Amino acid sequence: MNRTTDLFLTAIAPVIWGSSYIVATEMLPHGYPLTVSLLRAFPAGLILLLIVRQLPQAGWRGRVFILGALNFAIFWSMLFLAAYRLPGGVAATLGAVQPLLVLFLARFALGNTITILGIVAAISGVIGVGMLVLDPGAVLDPIGIAAALVGALSMAAGTVLTRKWQPPVSPLTFTAWQLTAGGLLLIPVALIVEPGFPMPTVTNIAGLVWLGLIGAALTYFLWFRGIARLGPTTVTSFGFLSPTSAVLLGWIVLGQALSALQIVGVAVVLISIWLGQRAARPAPQPNPAPQTT
Repeated sequence: MNRTTDLFLTAIAPVIWGSSYIVATEMLPHGYPLTVSLLRAFPAGLILLLIVRQLPQAGWRGRVFILGALNFAIFWSMLFLAAYRLPGGVAATLGAVQPLLVLFLARFALGNTITILGIVAAISGVIGVGMLVLDPGAVLDPIGIAAALVGALSMAAGTVLTRKWQPPVSPLTFTAWQLTAGGLLLIPVALIVEPGFPMPTVTNIAGLVWLGLIGAALTYFLWFRGIARLGPTTVTSFGFLSPTSAVLLGWIVLGQALSALQIVGVAVVLISIWLGQRAARPAPQPNPAPQTT
């Protein structure tokens, strides 16, 4: 596949993640975010394991659990804690610093070059997300702010390490390992913090199936595949599509108002993604000088 196809397939993941807000609020029980995260990750990981029929070797198990914690258990726990403690717009805007964190972590862990264009793209993406979702009268909570930033750092570290630690298996197998590990780590947390999850209804089950099979198994396979093929600094700017998708779906599906500022925010986000792709594009190699005889 060519680079354009890889970029398109990777971008599908955050677009689908944007539907999580509608599914969670309209189709799932309220007040059980960690349990929902567990039911989203663990069954999807087990299903993928049944498909690939391959477990990580002893030398990879520690790394897989670290990645499962960073990409799922810690990230989702902090994400939901921030959502409870902060207005959604504040949490989304703080979470949008993830691409900026990836730039610096990739420089440290992978030796990638940091460019001015890359920094401009990351900062403009944060501004665009803020225009989309931020309420000027939002109340700031220190614990919520810390949770949002820890979540962004966790996902950024997981994105970079997913590229650094590439086992000799397919992206689907790597996705199965990480989802299962993240789900296992969430089991004790969910049982202790959120006991008494209600018997799910048909609507609840449909929502969990969407979040698990589509919003986790499919999307993270595409995301991890993109990281392996394109690198973390290339794919991370696509994360801005998630809040953009959430706002647009709220407008289309729920009939929520879309202001002129939000429309401008969509444009700023798209421009920032374009700039991020240009910044991450490999420099062309000079043609070798012709040999003289």
